Amino acid sequence: MAPTLDILSRQMQEAYAFMREQVEGLTDDDFFWEPAPGCWTVRRGPDGRWAADYPEPPHPVPGPFTTIGWRLVHVAESKLMYHEYAFGEARLAWPDIDSTHTAADAVASLERCQALLDEDLAATQETDLEQPRLTNWGEKWPTWRIFWTMIQHDIHHGAEIGALRDLRRVAGNG
Repeated sequence: MAPTLDILSRQMQEAYAFMREQVEGLTDDDFFWEPAPGCWTVRRGPDGRWAADYPEPPHPVPGPFTTIGWRLVHVAESKLMYHEYAFGEARLAWPDIDSTHTAADAVASLERCQALLDEDLAATQETDLEQPRLTNWGEKWPTWRIFWTMIQHDIHHGAEIGALRDLRRVAGNG
């Protein structure tokens, strides 16, 4: 593996390990805990399918506070969508996803979706890093940016989840 690929691989594994550590031992009560009124969470829709709350555009600015469950589902499904469009068939749409709605299932989904990106990176050659790859909103990015975005995403949301779990613990809610 070339040095650039090696760095991407190491960073992706370290960021994912950090993210995964933040959800170790997560309970369903933690998953659905609402630390503020009006949180976005994961809900069952009228069709019986589960989905993370997202409004139709335009999105509110600032957006509502989100639960640990929302953040965890968002991370896993984002990994799936980046894989699907950059390396897969580019057919899956957000409404097609029946979101996980328990802590254990969400962690398992996170692991499955990370494995897809791990396989994508393992199949990437140094010469592929500048190759344009599709995103789910139609923009093309260089291959390296797909992986780098997932690295940043894990660190960002992993830190949020860790802080929320700390808050829940010290507030006597978990």
